[in-house]
Amino acid sequence: MGERKAALVTGSTSGIGLAVATAFAKAGMDVMLNGLGDAAEIEKLRAGLEHDAGVAVKFDGANLMDANAAAGLVESTVGAFGKVDVIVNNAGMQFVSPVEDFPVDKWNAIIALNLSAAFHTTRAAFAGMKQRRYGRIINICSAHAHVASPFKSAYVAAKHGLLGFTKTIALEGATFNIRANGISPGYVHTPLVENQIPDTMKARNMTREQVINDVLLAAQPTKEFVKAEDIAGLALFLLSDAANQINGASLNIDGGWTAA
Repeated sequence: MGERKAALVTGSTSGIGLAVATAFAKAGMDVMLNGLGDAAEIEKLRAGLEHDAGVAVKFDGANLMDANAAAGLVESTVGAFGKVDVIVNNAGMQFVSPVEDFPVDKWNAIIALNLSAAFHTTRAAFAGMKQRRYGRIINICSAHAHVASPFKSAYVAAKHGLLGFTKTIALEGATFNIRANGISPGYVHTPLVENQIPDTMKARNMTREQVINDVLLAAQPTKEFVKAEDIAGLALFLLSDAANQINGASLNIDGGWTAA
């Protein structure tokens, strides 16, 4: 990659974000981690990744549901590494409920974290990327950026919006060597998916096994969860020279869910 790149990966203390951050660090990139969790465990994670990969790994626990904090996370990354070359907007949350019962505070939180946070980080980084004539923005969208599922009104709305935002910034950055793409996974067995199983059991009056087999994996023809490491590999590809002309795309990694 030449000069060492600096990456910000949101929601990177577990699940997809951690897999992406780990892959980036092992590929020789400095990485800013962000997310929730026990402070001691996060420090152990950060220090271990830094030691193993031989790059600089920092952590900032900015609350991305706050606009100023989300923009400040970019400033923190620039302060740590002198720049931000790559942003992976991955942080997200889920809530499952019939629309008539959907709590307004849950709607607002999901839109703020899953959609607005990506706007705030991108907005804060875009001018610097233009000036340096390099930027790679990867938004973790979802199969739900393309298709809907019942009881997930806020999540589906946010992910559709995130893909639209991705396409827009892809056009705005195209002549500045800024590429923006979405990765749209199907179901990945992460804490976010695990945490929605009880709500789905309640909403659909199903057992845990029924939710996994008849709801989550029903949509994926392979009948397998996507691996977080598969998504990390795709993110790495989007940073490679082979992907220079991939811009404004949604790369689906869903076992064939959206092929129908």
